[in-house]
Amino acid sequence: MGEFATSRINRRALLFHSGSAVVASTVAATALGAEPPGRDQEPSNNLRALIEAHKTAYAAFDKALHDIGGGSSGSDRASREEERALLAICGYAAVRERDRLTKARYLLEIEVRGELDLAEHMQAVLRSTMWIE
Repeated sequence: MGEFATSRINRRALLFHSGSAVVASTVAATALGAEPPGRDQEPSNNLRALIEAHKTAYAAFDKALHDIGGGSSGSDRASREEERALLAICGYAAVRERDRLTKARYLLEIEVRGELDLAEHMQAVLRSTMWIE
């Protein structure tokens, strides 16, 4: 009565399967000739800049936590900056093969640390995969 089956999938499983989907879509696109092999060796400058910005923000947040003990407005500000930088990566529409793989691998590294845990993260990742014409 009023019960329905729900999925027991968690964020880690969803990201793992999303990574598999990225690889599968990349293989399919390459097989269809969407991207010539060998031409897409490096991630775009935009994605590299986003990742570097996140790494810098994460290091600043970590430093703020250790320097002050984690209870100051400085660590709160650093936390918000790190969160914005991570959301920018989640929301990045990775179109090129190398960008898709780089984004997926980086986000999987973040998820392993348990830091890809907000609903906004998943919403941004999912929105970034939608093709808007």
